[in-house]
Amino acid sequence: MAKTWSYVIAAVAALALAVTIAQGLGEPSGEATPSPAPVSPTSLHPAPVRTVPAGFPDAASTGVRPGTKLTVVTGDQVFATDGEVVQGREFRGFVEVTARGVTFRDCVFLGGVADRTRPLLDTEHAADTVIEDSEFRAAHPSPSIDGVWAARTKIYRSEFSGTVDGVKAHTGTLVQDSYIHDLSWFGSDPDQDGGPTHNDGVQAFAEQTGVRLVRNTIDLSTTTDPNAAVQSSADDLRVEGNYLDGGACVVNIDHTPLGRPLKGQRVTGNRFGRGSAHDCPVLLSTRAELVSGSGNVWHDTGEPIPEPERHD
Repeated sequence: MAKTWSYVIAAVAALALAVTIAQGLGEPSGEATPSPAPVSPTSLHPAPVRTVPAGFPDAASTGVRPGTKLTVVTGDQVFATDGEVVQGREFRGFVEVTARGVTFRDCVFLGGVADRTRPLLDTEHAADTVIEDSEFRAAHPSPSIDGVWAARTKIYRSEFSGTVDGVKAHTGTLVQDSYIHDLSWFGSDPDQDGGPTHNDGVQAFAEQTGVRLVRNTIDLSTTTDPNAAVQSSADDLRVEGNYLDGGACVVNIDHTPLGRPLKGQRVTGNRFGRGSAHDCPVLLSTRAELVSGSGNVWHDTGEPIPEPERHD
């Protein structure tokens, strides 16, 4: 019996030793294992907050293309050479274009600390600017920072988030196959007399013409108290084939800054989410002329949206 117990005790001891050795294999051997080198988040897409409907632009189909190596550029920059091609840059400062035919490709625009109201990229005083496969998000969010102030500019496959407005559009602005979402709301904005920010995905201004929004996702449904996905007082606006959501009304077309009729408005073939505060897909002011409003449907059912609301 004593011999049997001695075998049992030995077996238990051997088992304990084996467990200890096995556990020890997982321990560091006196020298700490180095952590992986950190990856800069500025070259990566932010995780989308909401799933974008299939077939519409999202974080995977917009912004800097995978495998692109970015060169960091620090400080504010002005591009004044006609025809310049700027590729693979990460701008840690505000950027302005004053030349004709400048192209930005695979760039990230982060801005800096705002000392006044300004955009991450300003093309208002340029012509024929092209922006492709780029990303706009504020490194230092502020009620004074927008994504792009654009005129005579074409924007393709680009992503906007974290600014007050995505795009402020002047004459000749095209935004196509792009993704505007999750803008930054602030309770106090000096441009709103100290009231909250009026976030718009795209805002097209009075006395401007020829703004086109084609096949984009403009989703402000997760932004705090947004004004509109599309806010416009520009003549000859075209909003075609987009997925649109969020705002008091999703699309707000307003003649009142002009004091005259607003002409040539076309809102066609769009799909609307149901995230507007007033269950209002389209609002037309009383002197805004809608040339075409066909093919607009609720995304979840495919049923036609209601007729636009009409008031100032």
